[in-house]
Amino acid sequence: MSRYLTACGNDSKKAMTLYRKNLQLSQELFTSISCFEIALRNAIDRHYLSIHGSDWLHQAVATGGMFDNSRCRLTAENLNDAILKLNNRYTHNKLVAELGFGFWRYMFAPHQFLQAGQTLLRIFPAKPQSTPGMQYNASFVFNQLSKINNIRNRIAHHEPICFLPGQPIKDTTYARQHYTLLLQLFQWMSIDEGKLLYGLDHINTTCNKIDAL
Repeated sequence: MSRYLTACGNDSKKAMTLYRKNLQLSQELFTSISCFEIALRNAIDRHYLSIHGSDWLHQAVATGGMFDNSRCRLTAENLNDAILKLNNRYTHNKLVAELGFGFWRYMFAPHQFLQAGQTLLRIFPAKPQSTPGMQYNASFVFNQLSKINNIRNRIAHHEPICFLPGQPIKDTTYARQHYTLLLQLFQWMSIDEGKLLYGLDHINTTCNKIDAL
């Protein structure tokens, strides 16, 4: 509680309120991130099903498959571990559900993107066009997804998201920035995030309450 107390001038009642509001904000943001994760993995899966066939993930780690090489070693290991875990319950759809956010993010990493045919940016039909000064390429998308992955992991490990990074100072900028990025990525995928998150999305309201403490 030390960070909360410091941020609230040692007012214990206020600190407990901030603690609870941080939990609420974490819950709200994690729910939205989870919805995005499902949308992202389903979009990637649909895209590669249309190109590489109905069992593309399993075939990708078969001998000679697109991830059967040293540069995609960790991706292949993650896939093989998930396949082994499923054992006789294996289906393609169960394998898709078994793989985490980090795996899907790495579909935009240089080697994975190249090996799979360099077509995956098509899942973002509303993404801005690249310019000489700004490249909205696979590396850019990978880095944006890394930001979402990082805050997701922070919440999952019960780290607070209501402070300035590394400081016991109450601030919702970090949470708001990542929420804005999340909405932008939904829009790039041509997903109506308002409809998808209807009834689940109270992030700005919760941030406002934290700011008002």
